[in-house]
Order: sequence, then C-alpha cells, then structure tokens
Amino acid sequence: MMYRIFGDTIVARIDRGEEIVQSLKAICEKENVGLASVTALGAVGHAVVGLYRVGEKKYYSNTLDGEMEMTALTGNVTQKDGEVYLHLHANFADAQGHVFGGHLNEAVVSATCEMFIHTLKGSVGRRPDEATGLNLFDM
Repeated sequence: MMYRIFGDTIVARIDRGEEIVQSLKAICEKENVGLASVTALGAVGHAVVGLYRVGEKKYYSNTLDGEMEMTALTGNVTQKDGEVYLHLHANFADAQGHVFGGHLNEAVVSATCEMFIHTLKGSVGRRPDEATGLNLFDM
C-alpha cells in the first residue's frame, strides 16, 4: 500500500494481496482521519459483503470468490468510542457482467485498488440505535 496527501485528499494505491478494509483503517489511524468520504475502484479475487435485515437486527454475509472488477466502493469514515469507524459499501462484477454488492466486510486485491479519501474538518461520532440495532451518526 502506498499513499500521498494532496490538501484534504489522500490518494491511495492498495496492492495485490492486500485487504482493502484493513488498509483503509490503517491509513486513517496513521493520518488521524476523523471524518471522510471514501471512493475507490479496482479488482479483487475475494470479497465478503453483507445485507442487514433491520427487522432481525442481523447481518447476513455473502462470500464472493473469483476474478471480479470492483466497479464501485463508497463509504465514510467516522469515530466510535474514539476509534476509526468505517461504513463501506461496494459492488463487484464477474466475467459475465453479473454484479453483486452490499456492506463491505473484507476484500482482497487481485490487481490494484485506487482509492480517494476526502477528509473533512471536524468529527462525527456513532451511537447505538435501539430501533434499528445499528450505530448511527451521533450529531
């Protein structure tokens, strides 16, 4: 993984074999990112995405393996209990053009991942919401 900082934007390249979520978290911790939006694209060989069922207050995961284009990754960086908190969603396309996506839990780069982390001044925390079971923005 390599990255450079241009004003309020961090441009990162996550390399083959590296895990995207952990790489992003490491950058945010090292650079003290408390609030940001994230976009990326690339190629992966393995991903785990989830779907949250609000009525059950439970995530269901799908594991995707094989050559896939990461056609979009979007999300945000906030804080929860003083720690970096990532909320990411991603879409992946297989060789037949079928697209799969959801809440991104993990993804391992097969070729490259090109990421932009747009930092913002300030911070937004997270708080548990009883009604949904999710950690929502604490405004």
